[in-house]
Amino acid sequence: MGSSEISYGVESYKLESMNVDSMSKYVRFLILSSSDKSRTLSTVSPFAFYKGITGIGEPKAVRKLKSGDFLIETSTQTKSFLLAKSLLDIPISVVPHKSLNSIRGVISETELRTASDSDILEGFASQGVIHAHRIHIKKGTESSPTQHIVLTFNKTELPKSVIAGYLHCRIRLYVPNPTRCYKCQRFGHSKVACRGKQVCSRCASEGHSFTDCHAEPKCANCAQLHESNSKQCPTWHQEKQIQKLKVTKNISYIAARKLCQPTTTPSFAAVVKESKLVQTTETFTQTDASITGLL
Repeated sequence: MGSSEISYGVESYKLESMNVDSMSKYVRFLILSSSDKSRTLSTVSPFAFYKGITGIGEPKAVRKLKSGDFLIETSTQTKSFLLAKSLLDIPISVVPHKSLNSIRGVISETELRTASDSDILEGFASQGVIHAHRIHIKKGTESSPTQHIVLTFNKTELPKSVIAGYLHCRIRLYVPNPTRCYKCQRFGHSKVACRGKQVCSRCASEGHSFTDCHAEPKCANCAQLHESNSKQCPTWHQEKQIQKLKVTKNISYIAARKLCQPTTTPSFAAVVKESKLVQTTETFTQTDASITGLL
C-alpha cells in the first residue's frame, strides 16, 4: 500500500502505518477527491458518479461539498472505499473526515495533574483515545495548567468514563468555544482563512487593530456596546449553541448553523443578566482558546 498521508481527528498518520481493518470499524465519514487536478469529479454526471460509487460499495449518504470533493457516509463497507484508487478511470484519494469520525470529552482529575499529555495519551490509548490535551488558564501573562484534560476518541459516541490505573474518570462532552477571526472579528473561521478587511475588536472600525484604540466599545457582530471579544455578546452565545449542536449531533458547522437560526436576538443586557444568575465551571473546562483551534 502507498504512503499517502491522511488527516484524522487532530493528528496526521500514514496509511501504511495504520491497520485499515481496525480503522474501518469506527470510521464512517470519508472525503473523496480527485488526485488529478486536470480531471475533477465536478465534471462527472451525478448519475455516472453514483453508479461508479456503488461499484466500490453501497454508501449510506453522499454529499457534494463546495470544494468539489464529496463527503461519503458509509455503513459497513468503509474498507472498500479507503482502498479505492480510481473512480470512472479518474484517480482518487479517499481519507477519513478530519472531525466527524471522532468525539471529544473532558475529564477532571487532580491526581493526573502532574502527568504529561504524552503519558496520558499512552495510558488511555487502549481505550480509544487518539489525542490528549490539558487545559490551561491565563492569569495575566501567566498560563497555569488545570486538572481538566480534553480527550479525543476514535469513535462518534462518547464513553461514560475511562480508567486511569486505579482511577475511574467520568467523562463530560467537550464543547469548544466559537472560533472568532482575529482579523475581521466574524465567527466561523480563523485569521489564516480570512478574506475580509482588518476590523478593530474594540470599536468595530475598519483599517486598524485594537492596539492603542481608545474609542468607545462596539461589537462588530451584534453592534452593541461591548468589544467583539466579549463572551457576554449575544452572537457569541448563539455561536456557542451552534458548537454544542455540532458536537452533540456530530454534524458540520454549516449544518449546525442552519439548525440554530434564532427567531429573535437577545439584548446584551439580557445576556449579562442571565450570565450573572447562572454559575458554571465551563470557563475552566471548555473554553481554552488554544484547544478551540483544533476543530
